[in-house]
Amino acid sequence: MSTPDLILRDSTEADLPAITRIYGHWVRHGLASFELDPPGQAEMAKRRAAVLEGGYPYIVATDRSGTLLGYAYASAYRTRPAYRFTCEDSIYVAPEAGRRGIGQALLPLLVERCTAAGFRLMVAVIGDSGNAGSIGLHARCGFARVGTLPAIGWKHGQWVDSVLMARPLGAGAATPPPPGA
Repeated sequence: MSTPDLILRDSTEADLPAITRIYGHWVRHGLASFELDPPGQAEMAKRRAAVLEGGYPYIVATDRSGTLLGYAYASAYRTRPAYRFTCEDSIYVAPEAGRRGIGQALLPLLVERCTAAGFRLMVAVIGDSGNAGSIGLHARCGFARVGTLPAIGWKHGQWVDSVLMARPLGAGAATPPPPGA
């Protein structure tokens, strides 16, 4: 499958079973998420609702038959008000759909949506410094590596790093935000 065969759209509640399955796989078998137990569909629905209520995008990629292959969303990087122009991205691809350009299709759209919403910086907090796929995807989409938090988590019997990457959005830090924002 090539990227033109993908359909990118806003997520819906009907996507939650597939989103829950994809995320659950990576919680159980990967190091991208620092959760130890996969949340159920009700919890994933609450999380999605919080993202949307916060004014952030939550998008999915499907094939032509409607099978959900991956999803991405943005959320607050931190809750203190001075961080209000910074968002954090999250991207998960179905394990059977890896290396097909799904992340490469989702991340630019997420960047575009967050830029249009007035955010000035997107941060990626990537679990596992060995996660070459996610680090490479973010680098191809204009993110720069800004640091590594070594051995910050313990999962699957090993210490896990977090790689921090960042990408300016819109005018970035070149201009102040609009008055009253």
